[in-house]
Amino acid sequence: MERLEREEKLRRAKQVATAAAEAAGRYAKERFLTTYDVTEKDEHGDLVTDVDVEAERLILETIRASFPHDAIRSEETGWSGVEGDWLWLVDPLDGTNNFAIGLPAFGVAITLLYRKEPVVGVVYESVTERMYAAVAGQGATCNGVPLDASGAGTVKPLRNRTVGWIQGHRVQKEPGAMRLKSLLDESCKRALRLWAPALLWTMLARGQLDGIVLYDSEGDDLYAGVLIAKEAGAAVLRFDGTPFDGMDESPYLVAGRGDVPEQLLRLAKDASSA
Repeated sequence: MERLEREEKLRRAKQVATAAAEAAGRYAKERFLTTYDVTEKDEHGDLVTDVDVEAERLILETIRASFPHDAIRSEETGWSGVEGDWLWLVDPLDGTNNFAIGLPAFGVAITLLYRKEPVVGVVYESVTERMYAAVAGQGATCNGVPLDASGAGTVKPLRNRTVGWIQGHRVQKEPGAMRLKSLLDESCKRALRLWAPALLWTMLARGQLDGIVLYDSEGDDLYAGVLIAKEAGAAVLRFDGTPFDGMDESPYLVAGRGDVPEQLLRLAKDASSA
């Protein structure tokens, strides 16, 4: 793809993604604390509501109207379109379990990938109406204001740090995950488990969270948050210490500002050797 053609596609994709995310997020906010249908969609008790379904419909219609030839993978509908270089990932209601129990921590996550590399990421925090957006190589913003989560030069022990914990639904009470989570609880000021992964990544991007440990949690909510955090200056590493790029069906990650990633990698190593 020619450079100018690619740049134009990314510009339009960012516009479309932010418009779709805002429409879906505002719809979810309007429906919050009203009556809606809730069902369990798997054996782990993960929930889906009719709000998820309608929010997804709004997003997919918006994307397809502008990019009819791109493939889409969405939380409730699954795959649609023809597989090619471009792939959209859509989580229309990140934090459905929070939404269903009346906890105001939920949002929308939309990612565009080119040849399996995230190039546009948008997360809309529905209740606060914060719009996070990033384009690869162009930085990240919140409501248009640049974000800086680099934390360069900050050196503090984990006991003074707040770190987010994200685990996949299939992990459940896996012993390795429980050992690592226990070490986080013991070592950090606070280990925050929000059950809205994309929002944890935005907290890291705006500097209100020091780090994240992600344990085997791949999904449509992952890549927008990762791109936003990385474009804001945070480091995102695999458990082996290498940079996290592309897609991974079973990712194990640490992320953070300043010296936090290295400290979290040591914890992950300790947990795996216990």
